[in-house]
Amino acid sequence: MADAKNVSNETKQTLVFVYGTLKKDFPNHYLFQQLISQKEASYVGTCITHQPHPLVIGPYGIPYMLCLLGSAGHQINGELYSVTTQGLVSLDELEGTSVGHYERRPVQVIMRKQSDAEEGEKGSVVVVDAEAYFAHRSFGERMWVRCGRAGLDEYSLERAARDYVKKVNRPEVRSFLDEIEMFLSDTADKK
Repeated sequence: MADAKNVSNETKQTLVFVYGTLKKDFPNHYLFQQLISQKEASYVGTCITHQPHPLVIGPYGIPYMLCLLGSAGHQINGELYSVTTQGLVSLDELEGTSVGHYERRPVQVIMRKQSDAEEGEKGSVVVVDAEAYFAHRSFGERMWVRCGRAGLDEYSLERAARDYVKKVNRPEVRSFLDEIEMFLSDTADKK
């Protein structure tokens, strides 16, 4: 099993699994583009979570993977990046880890090793330890209930185009955690 934290050239690297707006072609991927150009991150490949996790859509079309062991969920499709400590600071800031929006937690993902494959074959699989941004524990379970205990296996471009509201287009009268609380208390739209 590979490890999420590798030391190379005296720079600590952490493998980060992304499943939502940070993926290629999605609204927040610009941050990875910046980090890659600054040599603070590199793309590793596509992968899927080893264990099922609930993936739901919250206020403003924002996706949340939930850390609810034993809950119904799906193996979540996403991308894997190797990120420096400085890169993690930027990701943590975007994801609001210091204010209780998301929390970065361990996750195992499955990757295909194409180098072992003959042409036309899928190759072998390897389980990799990484980290991912989960909905903060203060609201994760309530988010699952609010979304009808039904989740997605992938946050798609179609879903993002239809539902996602960029931060600059959101009202600034309330904090985002207040918006989450309003979303959780509103049962009229329950899916």
